Amino acid sequence: MKALKIAIQKSGRLNEKSVALLKNCGLNFENYKSSLITSVNNFPLEILFLRDDDIPEYVQDGIADLGIVGENVIQEKEVDVEYLQKLGFGKCTLKIAIPKGKNYQSLQELNGKSIATSNPVILQKFLTENKIDASIRTISGSVEISPGLGLSDAICDIVSTGGTLKSNGLEPFADVLSSQAVLIGKKDIKQDSIVEELLQRIQSVLRANETKYVVLNVERKNLPSILNLLPGVKSPTVIPLAEEGWVAVHTVISEQDFWEKINTLKSFGAQGIVVMPIEKIIV
Repeated sequence: MKALKIAIQKSGRLNEKSVALLKNCGLNFENYKSSLITSVNNFPLEILFLRDDDIPEYVQDGIADLGIVGENVIQEKEVDVEYLQKLGFGKCTLKIAIPKGKNYQSLQELNGKSIATSNPVILQKFLTENKIDASIRTISGSVEISPGLGLSDAICDIVSTGGTLKSNGLEPFADVLSSQAVLIGKKDIKQDSIVEELLQRIQSVLRANETKYVVLNVERKNLPSILNLLPGVKSPTVIPLAEEGWVAVHTVISEQDFWEKINTLKSFGAQGIVVMPIEKIIV
């Protein structure tokens, strides 16, 4: 069986989590830190380690069959690829930021201004959609220092925590694009049986990351109220306890839902609540 190729970031903010995702899918590979390419021992897949800016075009051109890269990079490169799965990590926002104290009240105040960015394609689309006539100064790296050097009036850059903006005397002004890591593929690759299996593995890991396995004890008379709160993947498992009139409920729930519902569960008499991580969920 011919091995497919998947391209991931060689170094940077997406590398570690991309590697972890593939390993959590049961893929065994080694020496990835010192190689540009490595083979998976137990699955027909080879992993290419590339600059993130190169990944979209490698996939579009068929050099790699699949890739893991940020949505912002895909849109900036304007490539023709298939979006297969959002991966839930590497979340960030492309923002326009201005020097503190400027106090712009609307986007229209950017008219006639210059904006420095490493994402001119995305920025130009945003400006056009909002009917703003501003000049774009394309800069590679250290975009945030350009207003202080007098190179621009504002910047458009990737923001995760906002710490870099603050340290350079800037503040967020407008959101341009929300981004996260996505699995992409060359056109029509989704029909490949190997891709289907890999995608199923990835989706099972993502479901598990978002959910918890919950076990609790409750009096049988309160069971209907508990089941209404905890629907499970298909249906909760209910097991009679040795103590008459009591049952144990086993189910899965999203972590966010659990913390929102825990007080209600307790008000319905739930006791001995145990929450455990899940490794995989296959539906």
